[in-house]
Amino acid sequence: MRKSAVVPIAMDSAASTFSRSLSRFVEDVRVLALAPGSTRAVERLPDGRTALVLRVLEEGRRGDLSVSGPLTRAHFKNATGVARAVILQFKPGWSASLLGVPANELTDRIVFLEDLWGRSASDLCFELLAARTTQEVLDRLSSAIALRAREAFEPASARLARQAVRLLEAGEVRVEGVAEQLGVTARHLRRAFLETIGVGPKDFARTVRLQRAVRLASASRDWASIAADAGYYDQAHLIADFRELVGLTPGAFLRREGQRLAPTCSEGAQTHPLVPVLLPREGQRPSV
Repeated sequence: MRKSAVVPIAMDSAASTFSRSLSRFVEDVRVLALAPGSTRAVERLPDGRTALVLRVLEEGRRGDLSVSGPLTRAHFKNATGVARAVILQFKPGWSASLLGVPANELTDRIVFLEDLWGRSASDLCFELLAARTTQEVLDRLSSAIALRAREAFEPASARLARQAVRLLEAGEVRVEGVAEQLGVTARHLRRAFLETIGVGPKDFARTVRLQRAVRLASASRDWASIAADAGYYDQAHLIADFRELVGLTPGAFLRREGQRLAPTCSEGAQTHPLVPVLLPREGQRPSV
């Protein structure tokens, strides 16, 4: 197998403009290019996010437009046959309104956008594949999402969930404490999370700790300190969560041959380099 030869395209002015114009809904925009015939080992950790992904296959005129729902366990894949990909990551709490289905119907799933939007998604995919420039792709995606946003109904549960996300990512570790601050019951908060984010608040809090630990591990291997700073009870708690969510110990995860640190969830502005490899192959239906 040839080594990965991926050339990420830097966030250019087009992507930056797109991100600013829809910053209410979209958290991150990534444009990726793979060298012909190359493969890439990819890691994606649970992060409570949903992404819209356009894949252009190596032939250049074939591809697909799919939705990658929030993960409850890490995915490790090898990307092959993809020439380019554009990945839009939605902010937590917006995917249900924009996509038209409860977020927990997409959890641990990858579905074609056509299955959610019907003919309009097929037409959009055709337009994106015919686009000649990244700017044109981003403009068409921006228009499509803006149209959905104008037509979408935003339930109160989405606003509640986004408030809770901000508290959890700011450092609040107890879900019960978040519910109390927001003046709702823990059961009410869980229902709001499942409908609009796709995972429960306790599971979301675990992804926040995991992402924070991975980020901290880029500068230190003092796992006891990392555990404390990331919000774990102790090092054993960190290791147990890593085993369950990632399938590896923290050290084994970082030692993976050729691996880069998995997407991190920085507090404040967040970027998540999601990857096209998670999409279904041409002609296949999505599977978990």
